[in-house]
Amino acid sequence: MIRDFIAIDFETANQQPSSVCSIGIVMVRNGQVADSFYSLIQPEPNYYNYWCQRVHGLSQCDTDDAPVFSKVWQQLEEKIADVFFSDLQTIDDIHYQIATIPFVAHNARFDEGCLKAVFRVYQMDYPDYRFYDTLAAARRQFGHSLPNHQLHTVAAACGYDLQNHHHALADAEACAAIALYIL
Repeated sequence: MIRDFIAIDFETANQQPSSVCSIGIVMVRNGQVADSFYSLIQPEPNYYNYWCQRVHGLSQCDTDDAPVFSKVWQQLEEKIADVFFSDLQTIDDIHYQIATIPFVAHNARFDEGCLKAVFRVYQMDYPDYRFYDTLAAARRQFGHSLPNHQLHTVAAACGYDLQNHHHALADAEACAAIALYIL
């Protein structure tokens, strides 16, 4: 059973994986939600397509004054270090240790692809983060007993009532609940 992990969810402004416009993180330590983090992000490339905007409801006016990904990730690393590694001193130690905490996402290919893409865009060194996929785990766990394996359906099957679907933090919270139930 995974007891320490980071549930992550991105929303994107357009079809480019690097166009993350919001991020939600839930940090689980010893099987308990320890902290969470949400931020809007100025996407790169900075434009919104109709379909993405329709899904999550965010638009350019929401993110015009938002920080870029590299600044958000720096804040996030500090929060993760506080939750999991309060005794670390150097940024190199923090980078190394954060890479030891697994990430969990529902349809991890999408979120991992976004994370790798924005790391490339901002020329940041990408550690080999481990990703676990609650979508794949739900397919194994529930098989054909569910009508589909979408986040809100699986969350409900795990006893979690997902409110505000496609808000990055709400989706990360649902993912964390699923991971605690299944993984």
